Amino acid sequence: MEDQELATPPKDFPMPFSQTIMDAVIPATFVGPKATFTGVDDPESHLMAFNTQMMLVGGFDAVRCKLFMSTLVGTTMDWFISLPDGYVTSFAQLSKLFREQYITNRAPLPISYDLFDVRLYQGESLKEFLNRFGAYVVTLNTKDETMMVHAFRKGIVPGPFNESLIRNRPKTFGEIRRRAVAHISAEGEVNEKHTCVVPTRPRAPGRAQPLRVHEAMTEKRAPAKKQPYEPRKPQTRGRARENVPPKHNFVVELKDLIAVPNIAERLKIPAKTDKKLGPNKNVWCEFHQAFDHPIHNCLALGLQLDELVKNGFLKDYLVESEGAQNLTAPGEDQGHEILVRGTIHTISRGFSGGGCTAS
Repeated sequence: MEDQELATPPKDFPMPFSQTIMDAVIPATFVGPKATFTGVDDPESHLMAFNTQMMLVGGFDAVRCKLFMSTLVGTTMDWFISLPDGYVTSFAQLSKLFREQYITNRAPLPISYDLFDVRLYQGESLKEFLNRFGAYVVTLNTKDETMMVHAFRKGIVPGPFNESLIRNRPKTFGEIRRRAVAHISAEGEVNEKHTCVVPTRPRAPGRAQPLRVHEAMTEKRAPAKKQPYEPRKPQTRGRARENVPPKHNFVVELKDLIAVPNIAERLKIPAKTDKKLGPNKNVWCEFHQAFDHPIHNCLALGLQLDELVKNGFLKDYLVESEGAQNLTAPGEDQGHEILVRGTIHTISRGFSGGGCTAS
C-alpha cells in the first residue's frame, strides 16, 4: 500500500477543470489576453474585455477556460482553486460561477433619466463634455432622441452654444453633435487669433542719398579755399531758457498727479533704471525713478504736463488763481539733462586765449 502511494505523483494543487479541458493544447503562437481581475472590479466589465480580446484572436471553448484562468490574480485565483476538482466543464459554466462570486462588485444598472444628472464640470470644455455625455448615452443604450436633447441642454452652462440651441432648437442628438463640432472649430480659430503675435510693420525703404553725398563718393571735389581763422565767440553752457516749460500749480502734488490712471496712461514714462542721471545722489525724481533732481524740476515731465494743460486735459487739476510760472525757480538746483548750445573750440590758456604756445 505504501509502495502504491509512492508510485502516484503528488498533486501540486487542486484543478477545477475537467480532464477534457486539461488535455486541450494552446498553440505556442497564441497570444493570450492582457486583462487581469483582482476581485474589486465589475465582473461584467472583465468578462466583456476578455471576450472582446478572444474574439480577435480566436480559440475554442477549452482554450477560453485556460486563458480566463490566467487573468485571475490574488484572491480571485484562491477562489478558483477552491472549486471542486473537475467541476468546470465549459466556459459558459465558468462565466456563470464567476458572475455569482463577484456579483456584489457589479455597478448598478443605469436608468434613462440618469442622463439628466450629467452636467458640465467647471473648467471642462464643450468637446470634453460632449464626449462624456455621448459615452453615457452608449452606456444607457437609450434611443429616446427627445430625452437626450433635453438632457444635453440641461447639462451645459449658459454661453454662446447654449444660446444657439435656444434660438434654433435641435431635434436629434446627432444634430447637436454636428453643431457642436462646428462651434468648437470656430471657437478654436477665434482663440488662435487672440493668441497670435501681431507682426511689426516693416521699415520704410531707405531714402536716396543726397546729391552732395553722391558727388563726394563718385567725383573728386574741388579743393576748398582756405579761409582766415576767426576764433569762435564763447557761448554759455546750460539749459536753453526757451525749452523750459512754464510751471503750473496743481491742486495735488506732482508725484500724486502722475499716479492718476487716466493721466499716467497719457504720459511717456521713461524706463526704470538703476543708473543715476547725474551727480546729485540725494534728490529723487519719482517720474524717472532715479536720483539727480526733484520732480518739480523734471524737464521731461514739465514738457508733457504743459502739453496736457494746453489741450485742456488737466483743467480740473489746476489752481485757477495761479498763473503760469517758470518750471525752475531762480537759484534752485537744475539736476537734469544739460542741453549744450554750440561747441567750444577754445583751449584754456592756448593760442586763441592769449596764452603761450608750445613753440
